[in-house]
Amino acid sequence: MTDKAAEISRLLAPTVASLGVELLGIEYLPSPGGAVVRLYIDVPADEAAPAQTGNGDELPRSVSIEDCEAVSREVSAQLDVEDPISGNYTLEVSSPGLDRPLFTQAQFARFIGETAKVTLRLPMDGRRRLTGVITRVDGEGVSFLVDGADLLVEADNIDKARLVPDWAALGLAPSKPGAKPGARKNPTGKSTNKPTADEPPAAE
Repeated sequence: MTDKAAEISRLLAPTVASLGVELLGIEYLPSPGGAVVRLYIDVPADEAAPAQTGNGDELPRSVSIEDCEAVSREVSAQLDVEDPISGNYTLEVSSPGLDRPLFTQAQFARFIGETAKVTLRLPMDGRRRLTGVITRVDGEGVSFLVDGADLLVEADNIDKARLVPDWAALGLAPSKPGAKPGARKNPTGKSTNKPTADEPPAAE
């Protein structure tokens, strides 16, 4: 996260937690027409117990549109009072999706063995982007297996990171060679000055 995103995240995390969900992280995207503040929320790992449905089946709890709307209302009110953002901004609240963003070392540690796509703040070995398997997380940073070699990246040098879904394992592999599965769409992607809640993807 950027310094501004980290500042806003620290400010909003207690409010989000009070609503029964966890703030995974924030993307702060400034632009001349107004910034975008994108919050990613999820059900806390220790509370993601299966919930009974009407037909007796058990389904794990996941973030709902109601969760996103509740967070959007409370966070919007807090931002109006605290005013950490100068100028107009658009507030988006979303579940993490299959290509889950990773913000903290604890989140990287949770997904050791998974593949992640990473953008670096400062280039390493002449590149600022890499895709590799998360192999280790410790005080020095996060290690990735990239092109058969282990690469240690300092935590402060990670600008953005997302998991790369195993589409074949999820049964969502493309039907034609070279085709890509459809990307998750943001149904509230219109540029406005009013905070909006982002509906969770149907794949979750």
